[in-house]
Amino acid sequence: MADTLSVNDRSTATAAPSWLRENWGLLAAIAALVAVLALPTPENLPVAGHRMLAILAFAVIIWMTEAIDYAVSSIVIAALIAFLVGLAPNVANPKVLLGTSGAMSLAFSGFTTTGLVLVMAALFLAAAMTQTGLDKRIALTILSRVGTSTRSVVVGTILVGFVIAFMVPSTTARVACLVPITLGIIAAFGVNRRSAFASMLMIVTVQTASIWNVGIKTAAAQNMIAIGFIEKAFNQTITWAEWLMAAAPFGILMSIALYFVMTRMMPPEIEEAPGGLEGIRKSLAALGPMKAAEKKLLAISLTLIAFWATEGIFHKFDTSSTTVVAVALMFMPGVGILTWKDAQPKIPWGTVLLFGIGISLGTALLQTKGATWLADIVVAEFGLKNATAFFILGVMTLFLVVIHLGFASATALASAMIPIVIAVLKGVATPGINVIGMTMLLQFVVSFGFILVVNAPQNMVAYGTETFTARDFVRTGLVLTLIAIGLVMLLGMTYWRWLGYV
Repeated sequence: MADTLSVNDRSTATAAPSWLRENWGLLAAIAALVAVLALPTPENLPVAGHRMLAILAFAVIIWMTEAIDYAVSSIVIAALIAFLVGLAPNVANPKVLLGTSGAMSLAFSGFTTTGLVLVMAALFLAAAMTQTGLDKRIALTILSRVGTSTRSVVVGTILVGFVIAFMVPSTTARVACLVPITLGIIAAFGVNRRSAFASMLMIVTVQTASIWNVGIKTAAAQNMIAIGFIEKAFNQTITWAEWLMAAAPFGILMSIALYFVMTRMMPPEIEEAPGGLEGIRKSLAALGPMKAAEKKLLAISLTLIAFWATEGIFHKFDTSSTTVVAVALMFMPGVGILTWKDAQPKIPWGTVLLFGIGISLGTALLQTKGATWLADIVVAEFGLKNATAFFILGVMTLFLVVIHLGFASATALASAMIPIVIAVLKGVATPGINVIGMTMLLQFVVSFGFILVVNAPQNMVAYGTETFTARDFVRTGLVLTLIAIGLVMLLGMTYWRWLGYV
């Protein structure tokens, strides 16, 4: 009996440290929450704002450590807002409590934004692309026309990433579509998966996706986060065409830089592979003739892009509304592109939940004055009060690049940081600063997940193919990040200043 107890005691003792190791991120987040709550509330900060800053600390650590699933973290954050903020004095009327009902409305306020509608609609479009195989056909068609040299294939891969970014408004979905195609090209060229060519091509595939997350408003969910905050804070929006006009030069120049960085830092061991192009053509032929559903989806997608591009020029229909109409058409009887049964398993509902709660978190930070209080500290510490717009752009760019190293999701990063960015920009005294324009430019930086494999879900999708090492991704990603920062500064001094954003 004594021996049995001894074994059980040892088992329990072993299990406890194991549980602690597995859940250290959650424990650190709870500790941060309690520590911030235990601090005295500053005189110029409402109690609700103080508690929201504690929730922000909890959320940042949870998201940085991936201690719990993103969808689960969203539910936990909503619960914390409901009770911690609900039992705090109302900011508008400190004599009464906000109440859990009012706080719950605040916790889910992000679900009423047009940005969330656009994200959901975009996910259905991505599901339709996958279901019909149109995304694969477009990619293979482009690659079949670029030539047989390895450098031509790199150009073709970048071009494919650019085109698909217009058609598939979900980064993870785009990369998930392109990764098998890239693997097929590698196999067709007859090289090992761990060859320099294979490694270089796969990194090009995923970094192109990240670059065009910046270039195209509808290419990534984090852009919709920023738009949601801008709409909440200023009752204004940035049209699809305005975003493209501002960001396209960055995307083009970064794509050119990507080509030279990757072909110089990871030169392929072969220059040309006879039969490589034939392999791509065989894959395209295997798809068969274009199906009716693909033709319908292509027509809807091209029409939708035309509506996006002409918003505010030929019509006043916003991006979210036109996208919802397109999705509704896909489901209509007679069109036959997609059924709910087909679409439902392909939609990452956790992303939708994270998006909505992320906007709610930022909105609550702004409404409870927590973001403003924190922004005042940032403004004072970095000397931004009377700084030029260009200096502010540089400081905030470096800040976001560094803090992104701790985040595994640009959506989570945007949720946590864009409200603070808005509050910082509102807090400076620089005359004539374009707060909306500067927020958009700094949102571009939020998508700079070039350095670590864990900085973005699409990076991890590509890494799962075991075609490249984390070291290769880091060393090329550091160079790309430095170039990206340089381009932000260059465009900030020239093109973006001419547009009136800096």
